[in-house]
Amino acid sequence: MKVLVLGAGVIGTSSAYYLARAGAHVVVVDRQPSAAQETSFANAGQVSPGYSTPWAAPGIPLKALRWMFQKHAPLALRLDGSLFQLQWLAQMLSQCNSARYAINKERMTRVAEYSRDCLRELRAETGIAYEQRSKGTLQVFRNQAQLDAVQRDIAVLRECGVPHALLTPEELVRVEPGLAHASGRLTGGLHLPNDETGDCQMFTEQLAQQCQALGVEFRFGQSIEAIAHAGDEVTGVIVDGQVVTADRYVLALGSYSRQMLAPLDLRLPVYPVKGYSLTLPLLDESLAPQSTVLDETYKIALTRFDKRIRVGGMAELGGYDLRLDPRRRATLEMVVQDLFPGGDLAQASFWTGLRPMTPDGTPVIGATRLRNLYLNTGHGTLGWTMACGSARVLADVVSGKTPGISTEGLGLGRYDRAAQHGRRATAPAAV
Repeated sequence: MKVLVLGAGVIGTSSAYYLARAGAHVVVVDRQPSAAQETSFANAGQVSPGYSTPWAAPGIPLKALRWMFQKHAPLALRLDGSLFQLQWLAQMLSQCNSARYAINKERMTRVAEYSRDCLRELRAETGIAYEQRSKGTLQVFRNQAQLDAVQRDIAVLRECGVPHALLTPEELVRVEPGLAHASGRLTGGLHLPNDETGDCQMFTEQLAQQCQALGVEFRFGQSIEAIAHAGDEVTGVIVDGQVVTADRYVLALGSYSRQMLAPLDLRLPVYPVKGYSLTLPLLDESLAPQSTVLDETYKIALTRFDKRIRVGGMAELGGYDLRLDPRRRATLEMVVQDLFPGGDLAQASFWTGLRPMTPDGTPVIGATRLRNLYLNTGHGTLGWTMACGSARVLADVVSGKTPGISTEGLGLGRYDRAAQHGRRATAPAAV
């Protein structure tokens, strides 16, 4: 079986790895010169199953209105002139209630927990190294309202069997000694000891080498122009003007997935949510995080690599604009200076990327109405966290095997209007 994977970010490369392990002949196509050059390039570095939380949550609409007038707001909205943006926002707002939040968080946690287990297994099998740490995630709160609101997350964590601990301000320093100077500004924290960290780009590049050893062919620097189809199947993908054919096709194009599917009458509500990061050389280890610390107020993650601190966050809804906004840099600098001033800001590198976000936060994994087309996209801010698990589920679905976790609620069927009106999928669907 020949499988063509579109996209060589962490999702596409992980998909290629598990497909190759399942015995498929895999070809990966990407417009960049090497793997992980876009959204996977400089993300926050966290592998945080316990923090797999939908952005669509009760209270978010009112918070979003307040954020519009704040200097260091975690969310910014700029109308891009498209009807799709308004439709996507309406869909997201419809998810901002307690019932939908619990459903969506369970789905996200299910994939993310499985993914962490798959990552550990992969690491043991391959010996792959990417400056990883296994010291957990610490979510810190600056006010009592945040502490009260986290009880909703704790209920789902408890239901899913995820280890966690709610910490007092004094206990925070035991987990993250570098917070000692800032403990007076924090009201507490949620510690998730099973979470991990690591450089996503480094991981993806090394995994691509593992893929090549399994016979995967990477075709870099080639533009994917369109997906050709006839009836209920894909007949090929047009790449640099040439038709490339396979038995199965996997779409892992992140924020660019929606446009590729639109001509096929497949409605995929994935919107590009812009995020930023700073990467600072480490100067003082006593003023640096040991793992990942998430600042709940600003929705910013601070992650420790070997000799660097990665500061990532922000969410801008404004289309495909990749310009670097100095105001966002100022916010990242403010947060890292406030919590962990152990890095060299003067030598920091500033980056931006587009996260492929669904309205409910859950990725889209599995089959489509076209019997040989499969999706692995829409992971939002958690692509690195969910990469191995979603790729393994995808490979199982493509291969006709039973996945290691339930695929309920993960497929396109929850969004695709035509599918909901009774068009039958002719391949095993993760819906």
